[in-house]
Amino acid sequence: MGVIDWFKRGVGEMMIARPDDAKSHVVWKHPDPTIPMKSQLTVESDEVCVFFRDGKVVATLPPGRHTLDSANLPFLSNLVDSFTGGRVFIAEVFFVSMVEQVGVKFGGPIGHVEDPKSGVPVQTMVHGEFSFRVTDAQTLITALVGMGRAESFQVRLWMKEQVLKVLRDRIAELVVKNKWPLLDVTSGAYTEEVEGDVLKSMDQHVASYGLDIVRLGNFVVAIDESDASNLKRLYTDSAYVRSMGGVGNYQQFAAGKAMMGAGEGMAKGGGPGGDGAGGAGLLGGAGLGVGMAMAQMLVKDNRGGTSLAPAAPGVVCKSCNASVAPGKFCAACGKGLESASPAAGFCAGCGAAMAADARFCASCGKAR
Repeated sequence: MGVIDWFKRGVGEMMIARPDDAKSHVVWKHPDPTIPMKSQLTVESDEVCVFFRDGKVVATLPPGRHTLDSANLPFLSNLVDSFTGGRVFIAEVFFVSMVEQVGVKFGGPIGHVEDPKSGVPVQTMVHGEFSFRVTDAQTLITALVGMGRAESFQVRLWMKEQVLKVLRDRIAELVVKNKWPLLDVTSGAYTEEVEGDVLKSMDQHVASYGLDIVRLGNFVVAIDESDASNLKRLYTDSAYVRSMGGVGNYQQFAAGKAMMGAGEGMAKGGGPGGDGAGGAGLLGGAGLGVGMAMAQMLVKDNRGGTSLAPAAPGVVCKSCNASVAPGKFCAACGKGLESASPAAGFCAGCGAAMAADARFCASCGKAR
């Protein structure tokens, strides 16, 4: 409808409001800047209306129904088009939703984050939802949206990028500084801490655009399934190491596992002179015992270094003079230890090792 048509029908008949199909838009611009005097402007309860002229803010109208007349809205007198004899004014009218915009989905990679518990770098991702609201309609238009036709997805897309950028930075820093195990983070144990830190950090990125991130909803920090399985295995190994007396690190633990593997190989007949069933029969228990004994030799000294020292008392085999773990057979040559060093003996009832001065067996209580 042109200006002449308005004059024929009467300038007081025009109604200006946001149409239903534009209700979901954060910012919606009225398509025609030529508005007749005495038009009826309706501003819904969850929005405001901003008037611009020549790229500058003229006024902002709150929710309600307004008759556009310079008599009750004095600022309109500065917008009157002289060509129409004061019956039409020229202005760009924007409707800005002030309600909280919820359910905005986002997601993307955080990058490789080193797991503090294992020291292993893991590819980490995050996805979820957030909500935001407009705090200053004028600033949003002038600083971000601009004076053209605004589409809702443009504002949401920019907000998604800001949320993901801050999450990448803050999650990585929080994990490293607080030494949070990644499996605890992915389980949701620190969701509230992450949300509080991210929301606080978001202010400096979006406040200058008249926006505010209200809350993060149902966001998840995730890692690949294979990485999760690997971390679980490493955590289990670490717990086993601590239960064995606190071997200090994974390098020591790996060396211990290698020694135990060598003992298992000997038990299966892979050791010296032990190929075939005969070797397995001779070294079946002894080979594994050697591996266990060697693994137990990795202990910490008082200065934090690693030294080789027996972690359990041993006996001397009279057949080969090797110092081995107590038992019925020598772990080095396979012969019986009944004739071992007098520093130790064995219970006739259960075969358990006994000290030289022991009168009763500590395992079964039988007298020596």
